[in-house]
Amino acid sequence: MTRPEIRYSKHSITRHWLRNSFGVIVAILLLIALLMVFVVRNYYYNTAKEYVTSKMNIVTAAVQSNSDSGKANLNSRIRTYVESYEDKERIELMAINNDGEVEVTSSGFLPSNDELMLDFEEAKTSSQGISSQIYELSTGEKVVAVTAVINAKGCQYSALRMLSSMKKIDNQILLISITTLMICLAIMLLIFFSGMYFIRSIVYPIRSIGNMTQKFAKGDFTDRIKKESEDELGDLCDSINNMADELSNTEQMKNEFISSVSHELRTPLTAIKGWTETVTSMYEDRETFKKGMRVITSETERLSQMVEELLDFSRIQDNRLTLIMDTIDILAELGETVLIYQERARALGIKLDYYEPEMLSFVYGDKNRLRQVFINIVDNAIKYSDKGDTVSVEAYEEHGEICISISDTGMGISAEDLPKVKTKFFKANHTRRGSGIGLAVADEIIQRHGGTLTINSEQGVGTTVLITLPCMKKNDTNSDESNDTTDVRLISSEPEPERINPENEQ
Repeated sequence: MTRPEIRYSKHSITRHWLRNSFGVIVAILLLIALLMVFVVRNYYYNTAKEYVTSKMNIVTAAVQSNSDSGKANLNSRIRTYVESYEDKERIELMAINNDGEVEVTSSGFLPSNDELMLDFEEAKTSSQGISSQIYELSTGEKVVAVTAVINAKGCQYSALRMLSSMKKIDNQILLISITTLMICLAIMLLIFFSGMYFIRSIVYPIRSIGNMTQKFAKGDFTDRIKKESEDELGDLCDSINNMADELSNTEQMKNEFISSVSHELRTPLTAIKGWTETVTSMYEDRETFKKGMRVITSETERLSQMVEELLDFSRIQDNRLTLIMDTIDILAELGETVLIYQERARALGIKLDYYEPEMLSFVYGDKNRLRQVFINIVDNAIKYSDKGDTVSVEAYEEHGEICISISDTGMGISAEDLPKVKTKFFKANHTRRGSGIGLAVADEIIQRHGGTLTINSEQGVGTTVLITLPCMKKNDTNSDESNDTTDVRLISSEPEPERINPENEQ
């Protein structure tokens, strides 16, 4: 299957992922990187201040250790210590006079008088007499500056000051920052490419599924979606392919149903039209006239039943099928059905046996709908039987249920078709008349009565349809007798059970 081209539309999954998930990840990584750079910078800067401050503490302790030996000696010692400072390659030591000017430096070069000394100003007001600052000189060089105030009477120097370049530290911070950003960038790229790979592994199959379902929607069920993985997408492909199989079968059954119904409608219409022309031209022949009217009436009734069956199916599909529930004598409805088909069975050479018990419990249901079910089942039994076959109808009560068994010795149903016979539009045998929806309607009606419709069949042997319906509740005094199975060939000697109000049944 050719992979469809991925179009990054405004509402595509890729754009959603880039804008939401990946965008959030990038923002978080950048925030972490900036935070890390800030922490590293503060750490190095504080370490630099502490280092220079510790050096300053050593120097002030050294020059002030013998401050009582005289002013001249202290001034001389400070000057000598500054000029000969051993660590002057890394740190510049300065002595600031009482006028706030740098008078002596370890490098021998005096700074510009315009140079700001924020650390010196802060040290003079500090309770500890020492202050540290990091700032840029007028030359643009960043330095760490530490000033310590000298508290000695008569000393011409008011403070000592140290300056150390921050160039190496800033280079180190820059290196760490670049490394951090590179790591974050690598993580972003890894997440991006792995995310895009994952999204493509989803988007490609989804687009293939979308293209295929569009074909299915147009009624083209020739192709199937190729399953490329055993994950949820693979399960989705299987489900859609199964759906396509079912839709294809349904479409085929629907077409066969339309063809079958067209044929079923044409046959009685042809008979009605032919006999109408016959009786019109031969109305003086009373025998022919009577025969023609019987055919017209019979075929009209057949058409009416077919139309009603189609309407019932439509009502079931739209959930508009209504039942008029009442207490009914199920034997009366079943007996009337058998009576309707006795003459037809006799005319076709089919034996119709009815094993009627003396009585059965009442049923709460719609008598017209239940009679419709019985007519449909008996009609099917006769329709799929041949001359010499037997159709048996039996009714009995068992375990609080009315059981109606309608069996025949006809052609039967194959094991392959048996699970589908109650499916709408399905016809196991296309050589016999029928629309293919009768059993679906019958099964729905029985289910709405709280019963079951079970079909057992063997090809070439016959078919048995068992219908069960719940009995209405009886008095406790009759409960034991109601559970007994009555021999349908004998007249039961049991007293007639007491009828109950159907409103109490609920």
